Amino acid sequence: MSGKRRPVWLFDLDNTVHNASHHVFGALNVAMTDYIESHVGVERAEANRLRALYWSRYGATLLGLVRHHGVSVPHFLAQTHALPGLGDLVHSHAHDLAALKRLPGRKILLTNAPAAYARRVLVALGLQRCFERVIGFEEMRMFGEHRPKPDARMYRHIAARHRLRLTDCVLVEDTLVHQKSARSVGMQTVWMQRWARQALHGPEASARMRRRPVYVGRRIGQLNKLLR
Repeated sequence: MSGKRRPVWLFDLDNTVHNASHHVFGALNVAMTDYIESHVGVERAEANRLRALYWSRYGATLLGLVRHHGVSVPHFLAQTHALPGLGDLVHSHAHDLAALKRLPGRKILLTNAPAAYARRVLVALGLQRCFERVIGFEEMRMFGEHRPKPDARMYRHIAARHRLRLTDCVLVEDTLVHQKSARSVGMQTVWMQRWARQALHGPEASARMRRRPVYVGRRIGQLNKLLR
């Protein structure tokens, strides 16, 4: 960060602040498949296929369901992210949580998950006072359509709405495609790898962790590295 300007940290949630691959991603996949089977009216195998296909094609299963099946966004988010007993599924590292609380600068949570789910995770982690704002899927809307990460227009829109300089923003993420898009609009980027290294679920499962693409500013395995 040049000069004396303080950074604005934009943190992803799942597999960045906590280990979503530990239990949460598996539970979410089951809940989404259940929803598709029930509300789209297809067999279980087809529901699984559509969940994976739409995530791969659109970056979020929900976007495909809205486009091709007219699914209600609020209903889908409420049903699939209800996750009874979520607090028992959430797992993180004490050193990461301590580092987040000590990290100087503004901290905003920017997640493709619904805001209510994100806040429940933060409460479970004891981080509910750590972030000045939670920006979830519902707020990532432009021109009448939802445009979650990695949509570059959304990054600009969020920055303008909250009066942030893109060059002051540092996106801390486990997902490379989100960082690539953020870097294209002038943000700095950090690839958080701790939870992605052994991930069975998520976009970076089986990714080559030793590489550092040109759009990645730093590659870290623990959040306390941000304090240096």
